[in-house]
Amino acid sequence: MQAIIVHAPHDLRIEELPTPTAQAGQLTVRIKAGGICGSDLHYYHHGGFGTVRIKEPMVLGHEVSGVVSACGAGVDDIAAGTRIAVSPSHPCGLCRYCQEGKQNHCLDMRFYGSAMRMPHVQGAFREEIVIERHQAHPVADHVSDGEAAMAEPLSVALHAVRRAGPLVGKRVLVTGCGPIGALVIIAARHAGASEIVATDIAPKALQTAAAVGADRVIDMAGTPDGLQDYAQGKGSFDVLFEVSGTERALRSALEAMRPGAVVVQVGLGGEISFPTNLLVAKELEWRGAFRFHEEFAMAVELMNRRLVDVKPLISASFPFTRAVEAFDVAGDRSSQMKVQLSF
Repeated sequence: MQAIIVHAPHDLRIEELPTPTAQAGQLTVRIKAGGICGSDLHYYHHGGFGTVRIKEPMVLGHEVSGVVSACGAGVDDIAAGTRIAVSPSHPCGLCRYCQEGKQNHCLDMRFYGSAMRMPHVQGAFREEIVIERHQAHPVADHVSDGEAAMAEPLSVALHAVRRAGPLVGKRVLVTGCGPIGALVIIAARHAGASEIVATDIAPKALQTAAAVGADRVIDMAGTPDGLQDYAQGKGSFDVLFEVSGTERALRSALEAMRPGAVVVQVGLGGEISFPTNLLVAKELEWRGAFRFHEEFAMAVELMNRRLVDVKPLISASFPFTRAVEAFDVAGDRSSQMKVQLSF
């Protein structure tokens, strides 16, 4: 079979790999669609992010869907031909965090397409992959392969929204409207937010944010003081989802938060300086949101039941044989949201 393998920055190759065979408790899956994530782009453009660096060739990809082609011994609750979304998360189930129900903090996590450990965990941008049964989540007939591949980023958004606590009737601000930010808008609306305002500096991102349910979008490039009115009377918003990962966005947003507001940090952008005077004076709660676990099943269920619509986020699809072109296009925020590969 063929796979998309990164060797070094801007060295992306389509190469042959052995075709796998499912063992007991496993499934062989023909990959149908895969979404290019921000981490995939970091590996492609920079060879990694932070201290995480590619040290050996690695198959990229963790946002995928496919069709079960074979079942290993002992698997009798799913049949060949079943269309599925594939969870890229494989926690050990044994460490203290897994035992506490915090599988996203597993000490022995194997997450597809990650150079965080050595040898690297190979990814899912390949024609076939062998997975554990628990990673397979059947999708409804009306859910396209591309939509099914959106289950992973939707899971990230659902986990972030759960970290915020109850949102029914709350006023919500989302800073950064890339794919995850737009999905946070979808998840927050489903959770009962009464008003959602979104900010970004890219017109395409703002257009998509409005399409998926934001009540108002603000172009911070054109109107850098666009949140000023919301800062009156000690602030307007109950919850902030900071998805841009930039200090500038965080600082401007905090002025618009009400006393006692919850700030959920979703975006990663390196070290930033947090204005502790605002944290103290407004008694804010700053919380992180990292990956997901049970939210993956929730994401698939929401799509299966037509309770969310992720189609507006899928902006382009390329055959996997044009992977280099797809990766180059995916980095263009002026025209793209989620670029996917078709296998």
